[in-house]
Amino acid sequence: MVFENIITEVKGKVGIITLNRPKALNALNSALIAELNTALDAYEADSDISAIILTGNEKAFAAGADIREMKDKTFDEVTSQNFLHDWNHIDNITKPIIAAVSGFALGGGFEFALICDIIIASETAKFSLPETTIGIIPGLGGTQRLVQAIGKSKTMEMILTGRMIDAAEAERTGIVARVVSVEKLQDEALAIATKIASLSKPVIKAAKQAVLSAYEMPMAQGSARERTLFYSMFNLHDQKEGMAAFLEKRPPKFEDR
Repeated sequence: MVFENIITEVKGKVGIITLNRPKALNALNSALIAELNTALDAYEADSDISAIILTGNEKAFAAGADIREMKDKTFDEVTSQNFLHDWNHIDNITKPIIAAVSGFALGGGFEFALICDIIIASETAKFSLPETTIGIIPGLGGTQRLVQAIGKSKTMEMILTGRMIDAAEAERTGIVARVVSVEKLQDEALAIATKIASLSKPVIKAAKQAVLSAYEMPMAQGSARERTLFYSMFNLHDQKEGMAAFLEKRPPKFEDR
């Protein structure tokens, strides 16, 4: 497929989506979101793809939503159109998604990164939810996901003031998994995605579901969900193969079944 606002490519079992509105610092608009959702659905449906990388360029992962597109919208318009509903489509993807972030990840761009399963940042990455400084609040789950990542106090500080943090602080607070140099960012994200893609698809899917249960359910319910998923692994050929390979001191040969 040929897109105007994103670039897609495949490396091995990894699908890569690069946001591509460089003149607008990859600001998110409806056209980009539509293309992104199409690409995500294609990778989700492709049995040869086991993991996805979402990235931008060195200057910006995504510098928030396109304010020009939103500025003149009315209350009736945003409610009747269910504005931003399609922007959360990424949350429906079951395959692991890695955000590789350089430069600015602001507002909706930061929220997009938070929806992803793993964030890898370069040393130049900057994160902020500055919506209150322009008269609105986050609308893509930023108030919910950030507080789960770093707690109430720091989330309140970042959202109520719009303060921007750098990659080192993001790593210290648990927002990002690791920080690497700009030059190594894409290789590091691809290495992680390739490692995930080398494992059993049904096992990885179950592991992602189990972790997300911690965000969506109370502890007792989430633990019960984890246990159910754990039990279901014993229906898999890959569970037998993985444990046999461990005992036989050899690499496993997973068959995704």
